[in-house]
Amino acid sequence: MSNSTNPVIEIKDLRRSYGKHDAVNGLSLSVRPGRCYGFFGRNGAGKTTTIKCLLNLLRPNSGSVSVFGLNPQRAEVAVKARLAYVPDMVAFYPWMSVRDTLEYLASFRQHWNRELETDLLNRFQLDPLKKTSSLSKGQRTQLALIGAIAPEPELLVLDEPTSGLDPIVRREFIETVIGAYQSGDPEHRTVFVSTHLISEFEGLIDEFTIIEDGRELLTMESDQARDRFRKIRARFAQAPSALNLPGALSVKQTGREVEVLANGNSEALLEFLKAQSPEELQCESLSLEEIFVASNILKKGNA
Repeated sequence: MSNSTNPVIEIKDLRRSYGKHDAVNGLSLSVRPGRCYGFFGRNGAGKTTTIKCLLNLLRPNSGSVSVFGLNPQRAEVAVKARLAYVPDMVAFYPWMSVRDTLEYLASFRQHWNRELETDLLNRFQLDPLKKTSSLSKGQRTQLALIGAIAPEPELLVLDEPTSGLDPIVRREFIETVIGAYQSGDPEHRTVFVSTHLISEFEGLIDEFTIIEDGRELLTMESDQARDRFRKIRARFAQAPSALNLPGALSVKQTGREVEVLANGNSEALLEFLKAQSPEELQCESLSLEEIFVASNILKKGNA
């Protein structure tokens, strides 16, 4: 088991290019055991390249990567024996059935939870006798998820894991399956998930990193981020003249209503708006998805 004082994943100044294009450019992050860690970014931001470097599917140009304190290039078997990976596009041997595929995957594992496998097959309503060649994209993703969770690895690496799943199955997978996986050994089971469906993982993500153009934009604990980034709504009796709100991340005015995004200074902004005698004044934390959008405003402000 992982020592709780040591990170499960540690990336330092990672750089990986394709020709002249820098896919990952000086990225650093650290994932502690027992966390559900979100890895957010737009398409092409460098998320999949980073994950492939973690799994020794790509070699970094420079920087360092460690998983369980091991170099995945030098200790590939030892690292991969303790994790499971679901890519955004999955494929199986077309002549195998669902049952054959699971038996094949189980043959590489020292541990395989048959009870959990059966439960997930029932949840996803997958026919064990069906050939993988006749599965839909969503069903192939479901099969890959079963194959990843049944061995109950210490680390679950997911790259757009709910791609192709319908909304009902998606929600059940996220809330029930991943939640149950972590609750089985909360101190040692770690999830590293890259997704653009941030809102659906809202209740599970403990910490996250947002990247853009292969660089880190923001890394924060989720609760800390919700405390820092807030949305203030004010409505006035009459449309106010242009409000000067220094320190606001953004200000949007529509008629009598004003919406302000605050970055750690919500109290000061609230006091300023109260002094303008609004009819109504509300303040709420941003969701992780809204924080993701706001991070791009931060980027423009720092450019």
